[in-house]
Amino acid sequence: MAGTVFDGLRAEIRTIRPRRRIGRVAEVGRGTLRATGLDHAALGDRVRIAPAAAPAVGGELLRLAPDGHIVLPDGTLEGVAIGDAVELLGQPEVAPDDSWLGRIVDPFGAPLDGRPLMRGLTPRALRQAAPPAAERRLLGERLETGVALFNTLLPIVRGQRIGLFAGSGVGKTTLLGKLARGVAADVVVIALVGERGRELREFVEKVLGPEGLARAVLVVATSDQSPLIRRQTAWTAMAVAEHFRDQGRHVLLLADSITRFAEAHREVALAAGEEASLRGYPSSVAHMIMALAERAGPGCGDSGDITALFTVLVAGSDMDEPIADILRGVLDGHVVMDRAIAERGRYPAVDLLRSVSRSLPDAASEEENRLIGEARRLLGAYDRAEMMIQAGLYVVGSDPLVDRAIRVWPALDAFLAEDEEGKTADSFARLSACLEGRMHRV
Repeated sequence: MAGTVFDGLRAEIRTIRPRRRIGRVAEVGRGTLRATGLDHAALGDRVRIAPAAAPAVGGELLRLAPDGHIVLPDGTLEGVAIGDAVELLGQPEVAPDDSWLGRIVDPFGAPLDGRPLMRGLTPRALRQAAPPAAERRLLGERLETGVALFNTLLPIVRGQRIGLFAGSGVGKTTLLGKLARGVAADVVVIALVGERGRELREFVEKVLGPEGLARAVLVVATSDQSPLIRRQTAWTAMAVAEHFRDQGRHVLLLADSITRFAEAHREVALAAGEEASLRGYPSSVAHMIMALAERAGPGCGDSGDITALFTVLVAGSDMDEPIADILRGVLDGHVVMDRAIAERGRYPAVDLLRSVSRSLPDAASEEENRLIGEARRLLGAYDRAEMMIQAGLYVVGSDPLVDRAIRVWPALDAFLAEDEEGKTADSFARLSACLEGRMHRV
């Protein structure tokens, strides 16, 4: 215990700079400023602006030029004057530690729950390369999830990266909480990017709960904070996940949402002078999302794995909008939530027919794959005939497959909403019972 305390103190002492590099504000514009005198600065470096008559504010270098560097501040520029000091802090980094489990931090690693928090011994850069592709392991074993749907029809395996595509108000947050509590992992890292401030405590206390929080680290930036801070939330959460992965642990990363991460990057990129070319997004957003997603997944050598779930906000279930299209192309599966399903009261409101887990068929046995295929065929048959069935136009006997789909649909639809207190085998036993027309509980 004493060693842990002194390690934290040593880490804090290392952050003290005996020498500081100071420049000056040369120009203040609309949302940005120009600073001179910052020799050896690099693109993306953090700065601290210290006005004489206002609180200090952070910022980031967006453009470098011989006559001064352009800074995008984290907060308001009110009170900033020509000649105010600008301190160069260097590249942003975070130093995670095991003591962060059960804690809520901001994108800079500062605690948000009112209790002190020590830095870890090893700082990590926020923007790092993914593990070497040729050295990474294959996807691992199937994971218990606590949700019957994901135990069977949409399996999640260790190291898999999945996208959760949903509109607002369809139960996305509740599903994330279930997976945070139920998925078999050593550590859970949750990134809440641009979250509504009032919802943080509700998510922690009601959705995640004490049991889920005990093994989790939450990295949070609320919607009123600057785009620099909101964008950094996803990078900080990934760096925290990589810290635990490099210890050999299995990490579940939940990032909510990549859409708000992309929107924050758009604001930063436009301030830096980049043109919007992809339905309002700059062209760099594609690489930004792909680089983040590639850092998750199976590890190398003795390291652990990062199983990741990235959420995407899709307006009107438009799966072809830019962010959804970019992310879907680099992931190992996608889960689509449908408002119509939520409106009839079935949660999680997952549209199975539009959802895919690329861990199949390897993640299931031959018999399990048969059950999965049969369930999809029956749900597909019912979906194609649903309008006629609801209108009373379908005549029993017209199609044996549709007849069977009508018989099993109530039980099968109820199965898709069930939690699972047992194991995957129990989930498949109930799925088999549904398909055989028996009660969906056995």
